[in-house]
Amino acid sequence: MDSNEQAVVLRFGKWVDSAGPGAHFHFPVIEDVEIRGVTDEKQVSIGSRAQQENRRSGTGRQSFARLDESLMLTQDENIVDVRFNVVWRIKDLGNYLFKLEDPDGTIKSVSESVMREIVGNNRITPIITTDRGRLEQEALDMIETTLDSYEAGVDILRVQIIESEAPAEVKDAFLDVQRAEADQQRFRNEAEAYSNKVVREAEGQADRMVQIAEAYRAQTVARAQGEAARFLSVYEEYVSAKDVTKKRMYLETMEEILSGMDKVVIDGQAGSGVVPYLPLDQLNKKANNNGGGE
Repeated sequence: MDSNEQAVVLRFGKWVDSAGPGAHFHFPVIEDVEIRGVTDEKQVSIGSRAQQENRRSGTGRQSFARLDESLMLTQDENIVDVRFNVVWRIKDLGNYLFKLEDPDGTIKSVSESVMREIVGNNRITPIITTDRGRLEQEALDMIETTLDSYEAGVDILRVQIIESEAPAEVKDAFLDVQRAEADQQRFRNEAEAYSNKVVREAEGQADRMVQIAEAYRAQTVARAQGEAARFLSVYEEYVSAKDVTKKRMYLETMEEILSGMDKVVIDGQAGSGVVPYLPLDQLNKKANNNGGGE
């Protein structure tokens, strides 16, 4: 046998042995040998578009999809049309021929069942947009695990999603929904950007107000401490020399009061002959300013 072939030995029609590449012997009278290539890739298609003649119109051939295979229900209760291929090859010819009654049909049924389960666990948007690669790998692993549990004798090489889209009958409505969701996301992003801007401005203003308040507090505390220190200094002087301190405080206070006033100081005896008079010219000026005299 060639390196790409395996053989099974049947004795009275019963599978008794398997053989790989190389020279082997068997009893041709009571044994039969079936040899098949095991490295060739095989493919099963689910929901693929087939071709049939349009007998009514006579316009040649038209394509149609196996909708009973390709229409699947998603987690968010939408219908999605998923068409995919499963590429496989024989790993163990004996198991492939004798463990399952219809190995090719089993591979197809398992593949369809696995894809329906995966689609049912996902929302429609990632299925038809960005998550095809993840779905393909997840499907490959699950199909391989299931067939190994059946001892199907095959290796799953690839799962290829050919198309995943909303059904034609609702495709326009679904596109409208997609556009609405995109607008919603855009509005949400714009709102978040505006919110971040306003929050940053408010935080900056709050920081400035805090800094101003802290500066005012520090200024007020320093002024209060200075006044308290001055008061204590005066009080200490007052305690040590009460009369002198009283007189100084009186003089300082009178100086502060009288510093902005016009005044004439007359000695008591020397001013005994001074005759007071009424400043008539000043009174007339005041009357004219008030509009009440000639």
